[in-house]
Amino acid sequence: MFLNHRTPVLPTPEEALRGRPVPEFTVPSRHTVLGNPLVGPYPEGLEVADFALGCFWGAERTFWQAEGVWTTLVGYQGGYTENPTYEEACSGLTGHTEAVRVVFDPAVVSYEELLKLFWESHNPTQGFRQGNDVGTQYRSAVYTHSPAQAAAADASREAYQKILTASGHRKITTEILPAEGRPFWPAEAYHQQYLDKNPGGYCGIGGTGVSCPIGVAPAEG
Repeated sequence: MFLNHRTPVLPTPEEALRGRPVPEFTVPSRHTVLGNPLVGPYPEGLEVADFALGCFWGAERTFWQAEGVWTTLVGYQGGYTENPTYEEACSGLTGHTEAVRVVFDPAVVSYEELLKLFWESHNPTQGFRQGNDVGTQYRSAVYTHSPAQAAAADASREAYQKILTASGHRKITTEILPAEGRPFWPAEAYHQQYLDKNPGGYCGIGGTGVSCPIGVAPAEG
């Protein structure tokens, strides 16, 4: 594989694989746990959040277990290749990271609460890796869908950094960028709700053990 024997490096748009105008596979219609459709359009009143926190198998389970989450699906985001395959993403030549799309009811769970779950469920200080998983496809990221989401994500990163620093951890490497212009490409059927289909399957994500505050106030001081 592209990243096995050297420090992971993101490709430039010119270096990235070209991809294809249509996917090579079909995405399942419904979530195996929640029973709701995977792909939009979604019901009115729901919101979308995109997170990357390492191997998307365990990351997706973390979010589908949260109250107020309507559906989740895994895919590839933040890169250049259209309709990539898993093998292409893992080659390091697409620029994508493994991401989870979370569709949620803001009347039940807030975006800030999902950010807290995001920060606490992985180690956001590791750059192009998560635990033993090494590669640009495992980098930490938040792709925001509104100015309000961007402000909340930035505030939560600042607040969590102060607590991590006080606990002896390094600088957060999470990228926070607009989802606009960074399409979410759904992954293959066998990746969707993988740990529901394979309860003993691999889950490589793990947090720092440091609690993340909710809201912007803890960032002061």
